[in-house]
Amino acid sequence: MSPVFGHGRLRLYLLKLLEESPRHGYEVIRLLQDRFLGVYSPSPGTIYPRLARLEEEGLVTHEVVAGKKVFTLTDRGRAELNDRMDELADLEREISASVQDIAREVKEDVRQTVRSLREELTQMARDIGRDSSRDSSEAWREQKEEWRRQRDQQKEDWRRHKRQWREETQRWQREWERVWTDVWSMPGGAPRPGSAGGDADDSAGGKAGDIAVERASDSAGDRAGDSAGDSAGRHAANDAELGRLLGEFVGKVRRTAGEGGLSDAALAECRAALDQAARRIQEAFRA
Repeated sequence: MSPVFGHGRLRLYLLKLLEESPRHGYEVIRLLQDRFLGVYSPSPGTIYPRLARLEEEGLVTHEVVAGKKVFTLTDRGRAELNDRMDELADLEREISASVQDIAREVKEDVRQTVRSLREELTQMARDIGRDSSRDSSEAWREQKEEWRRQRDQQKEDWRRHKRQWREETQRWQREWERVWTDVWSMPGGAPRPGSAGGDADDSAGGKAGDIAVERASDSAGDRAGDSAGDSAGRHAANDAELGRLLGEFVGKVRRTAGEGGLSDAALAECRAALDQAARRIQEAFRA
């Protein structure tokens, strides 16, 4: 027996439900669930045996409709229900009070649940806000660190490339001066364009090579008339010194071009300056 009903009270309430209308067992269970707001739900093992007991006592009868037993209150059952009307009235008041108590408890439970849910959602929102703020700040710091690292890396790469470029320029300059000096140290001065040493002469600066070739040609007759010995040695020394001076000159010019860049306009100005210098040097040799 469910504690919702006292002794004999469920029997009385079943008679009351059947007095309202013939019903099958499942319908009786559903009505009790609705009456108690779903809090009390009698099982079929509670209802069907009691309906069978009422039928044995002659208080109800049944007929099968669409495969279901539909129970109907008999005159004897109606008489017992009338005899217990006062008890039924008390039962109705008790059930109403129970339902009101249940409703208040449900309402309070719902209110408490909503309050707890609201507090949980508020706390969750705060936690998410803190986590999001922390995550955003951390992500921003990491991004700035990555940008700083990339910037420093780019600076270091640029410094390394600049250092390598400077070292390569200096190495090339030393090699250029060495090749130029070696060429001018050869007997007879710098080779003419197209000879075995012509490539070195051409790459060293065409104008300087032309000047040296013409100087060597002009001085060839003078050297042929000089006497052997001191005169030949003096000419050879002067020839080597001229080659060194020209090598230094070409090195300085190419170093300056490498530092500042060489545009078409700058190259044209260099060509004009070299032409003028060549004419003045030629005049000096002829003097």
